Amino acid sequence: MENQSTISAFMRKGQPLTPDSPFHSSSPLVFEAIPQLPMTPPDTEEVQDIAANEDGIRTALHVISTERDSLTHLGELYKTSPMAQEGFINAISNILKTISRGGKLVVSGVGKSGKIGEKVVATMNSFGIRCTFLHPTEALHGDLGMIGVNDTILLLTFSGRTPELLTLLAHLPHSLPLIALTSHTHPSTCPLFIARPPSRCILLPAPIPTSETQSFGLPAPTTSTTTAMALADALALAAASRLHPSPASIFHSHHPGGAIGASATTPVFKSIGNLAIAVTSVPIAEGRLGVPILTALDILLTAAKSSSGWVRLSSSTIITPRQVQRIGKSGNLDRAAHALESGTVVEKGDWISIPGSSLVAEARGWILGMRKGERGKTFLKQGTVLGIVDDGGSVSGVVEIEEIFGEEEEERWESVGF
Repeated sequence: MENQSTISAFMRKGQPLTPDSPFHSSSPLVFEAIPQLPMTPPDTEEVQDIAANEDGIRTALHVISTERDSLTHLGELYKTSPMAQEGFINAISNILKTISRGGKLVVSGVGKSGKIGEKVVATMNSFGIRCTFLHPTEALHGDLGMIGVNDTILLLTFSGRTPELLTLLAHLPHSLPLIALTSHTHPSTCPLFIARPPSRCILLPAPIPTSETQSFGLPAPTTSTTTAMALADALALAAASRLHPSPASIFHSHHPGGAIGASATTPVFKSIGNLAIAVTSVPIAEGRLGVPILTALDILLTAAKSSSGWVRLSSSTIITPRQVQRIGKSGNLDRAAHALESGTVVEKGDWISIPGSSLVAEARGWILGMRKGERGKTFLKQGTVLGIVDDGGSVSGVVEIEEIFGEEEEERWESVGF
């Protein structure tokens, strides 16, 4: 009873029992009080780190949401503004015309805009659109020599009044198309277009709804560079889709390395559309000044500027690279183009249409099957031009039949048949 009274007294005082205290023991109980531990205040540096991290996240979310809003604003502009749409369409048309004439897109900018320009060049080239970067300062020290008469100029500048670019413009021929990717929304306000022919000036507006100083408290290029990059990417992809029946295959063929190359699980030339050369990219032969007729030499000069080796004499007549080589080997380069050997120039009506989605193996099988009949032997001979039909039902690309079977196999078929 005495032990029980002692326990009750300790419990009333709030003293805990030690873990090894025996409730049923004949030995006297010994109780040890556990001292209270002092409260430890939070680490000041740790609290500051948490606050700093929260501020960092808030800043990041603010930047991301601001740039997202700017891209939304850009999309609405090109969705609703006829002027912006017209500028974008004209920019694509000029780029395609430049490539078809053997020219290139020349991109220039300074500072952050220059970095965007370098990325534009890399993207354009990966799509098979000839493009080069021209630093405006280096241009005045000899690099102006890279500009050709068939080139198109693309200048990137948010303000539209970058001194280096204005100085460069004074040395560029007025005959060259000038595309300006800038914050200006009307050509009349853009200093780059002063004293240049309006018909050669193309505006790609890339404004931002709120200035970077208002958004972030400093004028660091952030929202403006994101907006400009997005519009430049849109231009590259839109031009590639017009230039090539299959932009994806062109891109993969130019990008075999890295993770992108490793991710290509299917062969680049799986479908016949992947082999096609876009008709719009084939330059049309033009006569030389002072020569009254188009000659074989003019065809060779055009072929030298053609990235694919194909040459058109008109919108409906074409010469394959192999036929161009035969013209060069013939020796008589003063011959009139209309007097070339039969079969050299192929009319569009003689192109054999094949869906671009057809597999190369399927195309081979179809051609071989047709050649077993007399009709197929007539129109599926060596030198045949295959017209590649796109998803819209238009013949947008061309392929030499030799690309399907190989040069040696075609020559064997011509000599002995299959």
